[in-house]
Amino acid sequence: MTETSTGTSTDSSRAPDASQAPPTAIGRRTVLIATGATAATLAVGAAAPEAPTAAPAPVAAAAVCTLTKEMTEGPYYLDGQLVRADIGEDKTGIALELTLTVVDDSTCAPLNNALVEIWHCDALGEYSGFVGNNGHDEPDNGTFLRGGVLTGSGGVARITTVYPGWYRGRCVHIHVKVHTDVTLTDDGSFTGGQELHTGQLFFDETITTRVAALATYAANTVPRTTLAQDGIYDDGGAASGLLTLTALGGSPSAGYAGTLTLGVDG
Repeated sequence: MTETSTGTSTDSSRAPDASQAPPTAIGRRTVLIATGATAATLAVGAAAPEAPTAAPAPVAAAAVCTLTKEMTEGPYYLDGQLVRADIGEDKTGIALELTLTVVDDSTCAPLNNALVEIWHCDALGEYSGFVGNNGHDEPDNGTFLRGGVLTGSGGVARITTVYPGWYRGRCVHIHVKVHTDVTLTDDGSFTGGQELHTGQLFFDETITTRVAALATYAANTVPRTTLAQDGIYDDGGAASGLLTLTALGGSPSAGYAGTLTLGVDG
């Protein structure tokens, strides 16, 4: 149950909806990532009242944006997932509250109404739609730990899930896509639009080691690949998708908040 690092798969069948406004022009499918002081600067800028003049310029001057390569989509992507803020369903595991901010790389201004979609395995290393590939027998509805949300006026997408487990050959990670100009459908999903980015989110090894010792995760007896051993993560830190993690309580069982800022090249 492995993934290769060659190429990025895109869904060519998703043609833009002709009834919608023309999609934003995209120069190249690369993404920049800014964290730490950059994320804090963006958060302050998004919360401040509008000034008489354009606000993005001073934010851009303060931000440090680092371009990063896209990463493999992997073999477990499924089309037509739900647009929803909580993708955890009834899966066991500790809480993970993600805050992902999408910005324009030329101005660092927030990109609003972009759909940020994620998918990942459960504590036992199983993906919905592919249960059994990591050696565990459990119910499979094809939707757990999959979905996405539209960014708001500050370019922020907040998604609640559980801390992922692992499967043979890969470190703990989450897959992510960013789409623009999607059309929401009556069944709670989305269609059309333009896919801007395919990447992965990674987790600090020290924190993962603590999480892996919890009973829910220790039940996964498949050998765990560490961040340093992973064949996809390239040790680039935030520029390669490494989340900033903050404890939600006094012990690992309370869960974590994860933040990252993704900036698209427009």
